Amino acid sequence: MSNFEYLLSPIDKIKGVGKKTLSSFNKKKIFTIFDLLWHLPLSRIETAEDTEVDDLQVGKIYNIKVIPIKYNFPRIRNLPNKVQCEKNGVKLDCIFFNSYEGYIKKLLPLNEEIIIHGKANNFRNKFQFVNPTTKKTNNLNIINEDSKYSLSDGLKLNKYNQVINNVFKNLPDLEEWLPQEVSSLFDNVSWKESIIKIHKEEITKIRDTKYFKRLVFDEIFANFLLSSDIRNKIKKIKKKNKILDLQHQSKIIGNLKFKLTTDQITSLKNINTDLQSKQKMFRLLQGDVGSGKTIVSIIAALNTIKAGYQVSIMAPTEILAIQHYKFILENFNNFCNPEILTGKTEYKKRKKILNDVLNNKIDILVGTHSLFQEKITYFNLGLIIIDEQHKFGVNQRKKLSDKGGNDCDVLVMSATPIPRTMMMTIYGDMDISLIKSKPKNRLPIKTYSKNETKINEVISFIKSEILKKNQVFWVCPLIKESKKIDHQSATEKFKFLRKIFDDKVDIVHGAMGKEEKDKVLNKFNDRKIDILVSTTVIEVGIDFPNANVIVIENSNKYGLSQLHQLRGRVGRGNKESSCILMFKAGLSENARKRITILKNTNDGFKIAEEDLKIRGYGDILGFKQSGLKKYNLADPIQHEDLFKIAENQIKKIEKNKIKMNNFNKLIKLYDKVAVINETI
Repeated sequence: MSNFEYLLSPIDKIKGVGKKTLSSFNKKKIFTIFDLLWHLPLSRIETAEDTEVDDLQVGKIYNIKVIPIKYNFPRIRNLPNKVQCEKNGVKLDCIFFNSYEGYIKKLLPLNEEIIIHGKANNFRNKFQFVNPTTKKTNNLNIINEDSKYSLSDGLKLNKYNQVINNVFKNLPDLEEWLPQEVSSLFDNVSWKESIIKIHKEEITKIRDTKYFKRLVFDEIFANFLLSSDIRNKIKKIKKKNKILDLQHQSKIIGNLKFKLTTDQITSLKNINTDLQSKQKMFRLLQGDVGSGKTIVSIIAALNTIKAGYQVSIMAPTEILAIQHYKFILENFNNFCNPEILTGKTEYKKRKKILNDVLNNKIDILVGTHSLFQEKITYFNLGLIIIDEQHKFGVNQRKKLSDKGGNDCDVLVMSATPIPRTMMMTIYGDMDISLIKSKPKNRLPIKTYSKNETKINEVISFIKSEILKKNQVFWVCPLIKESKKIDHQSATEKFKFLRKIFDDKVDIVHGAMGKEEKDKVLNKFNDRKIDILVSTTVIEVGIDFPNANVIVIENSNKYGLSQLHQLRGRVGRGNKESSCILMFKAGLSENARKRITILKNTNDGFKIAEEDLKIRGYGDILGFKQSGLKKYNLADPIQHEDLFKIAENQIKKIEKNKIKMNNFNKLIKLYDKVAVINETI
């Protein structure tokens, strides 16, 4: 067995790993020896500093020292167990589902200081942690053996150490893959030396060392190499260039009720250049919410059709697919013959659609991801357009590009602004077009902040907006871990608003089925209701032109990017729109910063940069709409210098046409790390 084969071999090849231990490792997503080596003690937050309650944000993971003061074990089935805790006089709750009383009492003994570790949520103006892990220690800065690793049930620390020590005994010396000029920056320490050091030393002693930084660089470099490799492979694909009729394009643009922005025109030129090229297009069209990406993609689609090809448009949800289809039908029916195919399409109609696609009677087919799962045979597919929220990693994007065949170009759209420092990390395999400016008919969204004690003022404002025939989103705190609690929180607000606005209010929450949720969204779209209470994130990109007001409860507990994405649900028509940020008294300094920034700008890219500075890399993308996974070690803020070195190395490799197979082993190893091996 070669050195690399050993590292990629199953975990049960290690002495001492039987069926029971294997199952415990698999629960932690440890399947190979390399996975085990990357289950790092430093990658866990057990060693992070203590957090104050005022600094907590909804949806972010923390360590916090608390004292459990009261148990609440309800006898009613399906209700969660609760432990009331206290931190400097402020109460917060730990919620447990499917856990026994004895287990909970062992985790959180009363009147004893404990560190809880988990994701912060907010319910009824109180913070809570659902199913947190705990550590018994009086000082977070001191690492003892109990806080070395994050372990699953059934996996004891002594067993874990036995297994990993067996791996260290057999750990191979790998041939150096870093260029000498880079390796020398870390005093030429080897990968083997570094990986052992990082497991054995305390975090306070290792973070600023050459060993740690060498592994950080490996992770960044491997990611960039994989992106570069995929980008080059796609560019090598030779396709038949499309002959575009730009007079036809002028006619399409002339029929629009508005003028395209400079950014839209530039992006369209980039796309047209790719379509007319003999190299396959693999481009990201990225723009802030409401910047007009869709119209650019539709014009590109109509250009492709005029050149004699078919187009497939894939949307993340059925309601967004229907919206795209209606938009094309109402505005461009003279230029194409569109059709829609979803999971609800009846068998007889589905059969006809598939037949018409095969015989070129349909030139634009709109649908959800099922467009690529079904056995659809196109007459001559020339362009695939992927809309927001398909969480593709670089490997999945490559597979997607392959599906259309060599002559099929690919255009991916995203409404999630990404800071410049992270662009190459996420989209290094694609060419990028940015749309930053908003259409001239779009008025800026006015953003206000209101203390929750002034709810009556907000209600008066909502009443006046409804009289103007406008609609309202009312967003409650996001609680992903518990649909039950999520449901209760939204239901309370729904009941409150129902007493005031009667049957003109409805609700969408996480416990609802897809059909039920779509039914409510359609009611809102058809203006049968005026206020929609929501706990889930309404799909980015869906246009509700009459929704001109959004109220966000506990806004101080969200990150900047989250708030900006939520705010982007309104302001899609040509009327003035408002966003009201509700907050509790006693805001932390960071919460004040976030609210002030949001009130002062509507620029999503600027907001993303500020968010990165305030919150750090971990949860920069808010609701994780981009599909980005964390690096294990690398951080675009702390290691910006290493990101730049890696980027320069990639440029040198591409410029000098250095063979990628020199780095195949590195790519093969790190392809198993979460940041690269993303899932849809």
